[in-house]
Amino acid sequence: MIGIKIKDNESIDRAINRFKKMVTRSRLMVEYKERQQYRKPSEVKREDMKKSVRDERRRQRDNY
Repeated sequence: MIGIKIKDNESIDRAINRFKKMVTRSRLMVEYKERQQYRKPSEVKREDMKKSVRDERRRQRDNY
């Protein structure tokens, strides 16, 4: 569970921003979105393969 303690003389806006940064860094929302809908392992594998091919093409283009 993620939580923050408000420091002395700290505004609520600043505390909320610190909380948002902690949530972003912990990848909590990413995991939540992934778990909302089930994806078959074959779909995940196919998407990973497409991403790797795309990244490799990008690297080849940059090195040329």
